[in-house]
Amino acid sequence: MDLTVSGPRRLAGEIVAPGDKSVSHRAVMLNSIAEGQATITNFSPGDDCTSTMVIMRALGVNIERASADDGSGDTLVVKGAGTNGLREAEDVLDAGNSGTTMRLMSGILAGREFKATMTGDSSLQSRPMGRIIKPLSMMGAVIRGRENNTLAPLEFDGGDLSGIEYDLPVASAQLKSAILLAGLRAEGKTSISQPAASRDHTERMLSAMGADIRVDGLDVTVGQSEINCVDVDVPGDISSAAFWIVAGLIHPNSEVVIKNVGINPTRAGVITALQDMGGNIELVNERDVAGEPVADIVATSSNLRGTELAGSIMPLLMDEVPVIAVAAAMAEEETVIRDAAELRVKETDRISATVDWLVAAGVEAEARDDGMAIVGSGRIAGGTFQSQDDHRIAMALGIAAMVSDDPITVVDAGCASISYPEFWDELESLGGIVD
Repeated sequence: MDLTVSGPRRLAGEIVAPGDKSVSHRAVMLNSIAEGQATITNFSPGDDCTSTMVIMRALGVNIERASADDGSGDTLVVKGAGTNGLREAEDVLDAGNSGTTMRLMSGILAGREFKATMTGDSSLQSRPMGRIIKPLSMMGAVIRGRENNTLAPLEFDGGDLSGIEYDLPVASAQLKSAILLAGLRAEGKTSISQPAASRDHTERMLSAMGADIRVDGLDVTVGQSEINCVDVDVPGDISSAAFWIVAGLIHPNSEVVIKNVGINPTRAGVITALQDMGGNIELVNERDVAGEPVADIVATSSNLRGTELAGSIMPLLMDEVPVIAVAAAMAEEETVIRDAAELRVKETDRISATVDWLVAAGVEAEARDDGMAIVGSGRIAGGTFQSQDDHRIAMALGIAAMVSDDPITVVDAGCASISYPEFWDELESLGGIVD
């Protein structure tokens, strides 16, 4: 599906961001291996989280799903199977396009008494899995993958798990979570040291469910634990909200309100970065929902300036770089993004994909090994650009179209449904023109 998008004279309205993907994944996974029953509300509608739910069902977990009448996310009722209650699936498990599903499920499947095979689409099969297999194998899990145990499909063939002490080579919430989930069933303690902070949704949720888990700065330790189901009201996804925040900042006549957004400090780096660029961003109605900080976000027209993003902030905004790049193109002076080599192994090479379309749109930009440099001029030309079947590239192009000199045609725009099925409808609700 190709779409041609152009911007309105005024961009204004109120958006309710879809349920946070990271929290949704963990809510269904952890409740599936817990004791009892839980209700998950505002579950992310995207394909990625559906892949997780389908896999848990295939492993014998009873999950009921219903759409909400008020247009919010779906409601799931999960009857937990307990720590050791999963059963062998009848077929290969399909993670679709979801790296979170494959990596976190690896921790759940590691060392089980049954065999399992997990695969994904062509994009997921090209993404690195060796960093997951290595520590899980050190714990005693028997796991095999393609290309010398570095790529999916992955085969799990039992093993006796024991706790380890492990220094993460990168600040990765997916890697950390996979080890923690295996640690729930391992003999002894499993200790992880991080080089920098990463998303802490797993630690928060495990703590709420009664796990033997301790967090001390960048170190996390978990012991063998039985956990109990907990209800989860999933906050709005800040990675999805980031597109509307940038739209509100770069459009010259705008006021965009995004409701019920999770502002967990290990996720909210995009707000810090955009405020440092001079963005008019206000957090209102701040509150705490099930252990996660939540707020409404108001973004209005701003005169942005270039900045440098590097170091410890990068794990806190990695997914938002494609749309931050749009803000950088509309800012004054240069923006430099470093320490973002992880973008090379996402759904596509997001460094190359982002710089390629920026340059084609008349923006001075340069790809670097671990990031990019963008010289803002306040102008983006229109044209036809490839999403490269990457949902975040497609949506970033849609936001760029709100201020481009001419309309932008997004090739394969439908891939936005991977994380945000209603994205193009929401863009129209704010005044954008989508054909």
